Amino acid sequence: MILCFDIGGSAIKIGHAYAVDDLRPQGRVPTPGHDFAAFTEALRAAIASAPEPPARLAFSIAGAVDPATGHATVANIPCLGGRPLAHDLSAALGLPVDLGNDADCFALAEAAIGAGRGHEVVLGVILGTGIGGGLVVRGRLINAAGGVAGEWGHGAVAQRVVGDPPVVLPAFPCGCGSSGCLDAVCGARGLERLHSYLHPGAVLDCPAIVAGWEADRAEESRSIALWLEILTGPLTMVQNMIGAGIIAVGGGLANSRPLVAALDLAVRDKVLWKRDQPLIVPAECRIEPGLVGAAILGLNSLRDGG
Repeated sequence: MILCFDIGGSAIKIGHAYAVDDLRPQGRVPTPGHDFAAFTEALRAAIASAPEPPARLAFSIAGAVDPATGHATVANIPCLGGRPLAHDLSAALGLPVDLGNDADCFALAEAAIGAGRGHEVVLGVILGTGIGGGLVVRGRLINAAGGVAGEWGHGAVAQRVVGDPPVVLPAFPCGCGSSGCLDAVCGARGLERLHSYLHPGAVLDCPAIVAGWEADRAEESRSIALWLEILTGPLTMVQNMIGAGIIAVGGGLANSRPLVAALDLAVRDKVLWKRDQPLIVPAECRIEPGLVGAAILGLNSLRDGG
């Protein structure tokens, strides 16, 4: 049994995994974000209450692991950042540990039991508060040792003229420390900034902008048209480079099926390999994808003799 954890800023989700398709969620406990000893104690309680001793512990975290040093960057849980996290957790808990970025775990889940079933190359895309992603090839993460492969939301796309009529994009500050990133202009918060920039005085949240576009209202339609244009170019380049059989989209913006369909049509119109069937589709994994992805990491390690 793999004991799985999906680590969020406010809660730790827990699951028992016996196979990819046999994951049993066990609820959640509060996340002790500022005290590593309290954090490991919460995990120790989950281990003690498991029906059998786990073979491994597997984690989905909102952060990245440096593949050279093993040090983690975890923005929303200060006590986990800056330390060789897998080593420290394993030492504290006495069990082998697997770590995965939350977007990578989402991509693994989609490749195994979601929209990517049967495809050799699967790109999992998060269109939520920000933009993230993970790349799975033949059932394995392309960056199994850690790193940021699949994080296509970072890199400047702003300060250029787009749209009809032309618009000079502002270089909104990004959480990564840079400015003008795709994440900062096309994530949910970015879409809200973009809408306010295009329509001074307009203050709408992301769901309202999408709803206005779906209702064919002029201001919201202009904002979404520009959002699609900005997003389509980078995603087309990613697809031309990796040749994904399917791109599974999760996050709050993916709740709009028409929006995902519009993005799919726009990208399929520009990619080198033309196809009649959808390429970009809503995510399908109905179980907690963070737990499923963590389970796959643990099960792969067992299979590999780790």
